[in-house]
Amino acid sequence: MATQPPLRVLQPLVAPQHYVPPSARELRAQAVQRLQSGLFGIAAIVMVVGLANIINDRARQADARPQSSAGSSVNAAQGSDPLADIGVVPSQQPEAAPRAKAPATTVPPSVVQH
Repeated sequence: MATQPPLRVLQPLVAPQHYVPPSARELRAQAVQRLQSGLFGIAAIVMVVGLANIINDRARQADARPQSSAGSSVNAAQGSDPLADIGVVPSQQPEAAPRAKAPATTVPPSVVQH
């Protein structure tokens, strides 16, 4: 055993080598890393879709519930809009506008020139 020279896997280098092919160990490590990142990505997508589904279900349940108190239904029927109340935006509900009265002083027809 000691008399035999060690078995060489690679040929001795004769010229500079610009590309070193990855070893079997490096290829396996790269494959494991790709597999881990792919599984992590799929798990993240499943969690985001599940969270969106939960939020959507809660919103549907909140819309389907009847109003629990009579006071809130009265406020909802009135449709109170704080910006419209202070006059920043026009009101959504048409209100009976007060009619303007005719001016107290009228111009006689003889003064008006045609």
